[in-house]
Amino acid sequence: MTRYLLRRILQAVFVLWAAFTVSFVILYLLPGDAVSAKLGGGEAGLSLTPEQLAAAKAEYGLDDPLPLQYGKRLIAALQGDFGRSIATGDDATNMVVSALPPTLAVTGFALVLAILFGGGIAFAGTLTRHRWLGNLLLALPPLGISLPPFWVGLLLVQFFSFQLRLLPALGSNGFESLILPAITLAIPTGAIIGQVLAKSLRTQLAEPYAEIALAKGASRSRVHFGHLLRNAAVPTLTIAGVVAGNLIAGSVITETVFSRDGLGRVTSSAVTAQDIPVVQAVIVLAALVFVVINLLVDLVYPLLDPRIRHRETADA
Repeated sequence: MTRYLLRRILQAVFVLWAAFTVSFVILYLLPGDAVSAKLGGGEAGLSLTPEQLAAAKAEYGLDDPLPLQYGKRLIAALQGDFGRSIATGDDATNMVVSALPPTLAVTGFALVLAILFGGGIAFAGTLTRHRWLGNLLLALPPLGISLPPFWVGLLLVQFFSFQLRLLPALGSNGFESLILPAITLAIPTGAIIGQVLAKSLRTQLAEPYAEIALAKGASRSRVHFGHLLRNAAVPTLTIAGVVAGNLIAGSVITETVFSRDGLGRVTSSAVTAQDIPVVQAVIVLAALVFVVINLLVDLVYPLLDPRIRHRETADA
């Protein structure tokens, strides 16, 4: 188990390093830079000479050779320091961390709704004895996956905010303002979870152990929850870990649609301004959330299926 855990931690560290390195290369290959856009482009009527512009770049370390910039930023990032925002001058790490709680509130609520929505459809679709009803329910996840989140968000605002006047359309005040953004994120996420879980339940339902349990008189609900769920949960957890990490990325669009404060708004502003320190801090933070969630999922695997632990031991 120790080797299993160590291997997963090393993989997580590699993912974080890769996220930092790839984001560094891509951001520095983009044409232009934030300093030139802010100062050299005449912001607030400023018109700097080439010497003044070079001095401003030197202040942010943008005049160093690229490998040296990479080394300095990597060492600083290991200490949690991504530098200062070129657009605002604030600490990039503090900007991202302070914007994280509203985003986590939406994504956490969305994940709960997604599990309830996806799991409910999967169980209802595979439990029912009416084939037409099962087919109808199991057709909902592919439909949910195909719906663009921004379009879903606009429909929800139009219906619940403007027509029924039940929920606020914009803002970040109170629990009510979380509901529509969370539903917007939960629909595609829950659809993916439901599709994978339903397929896994159907596969397990065709296994001999399930047929024997039914033949002995066990109810379909008891077979589902008492026998099938444990085995069907392994592939479902895998995809749930992936989509849960992707909720941070989805929050960029959702928070823009609903004009919410959070990581999405910070990311959108930083990308527009080519604010490299802030963008890189967001990317690494999103990668950190992703690897932590998937590391937790990897730790749950051996509890659900002891064969995984035995296989890891045999491989070692």
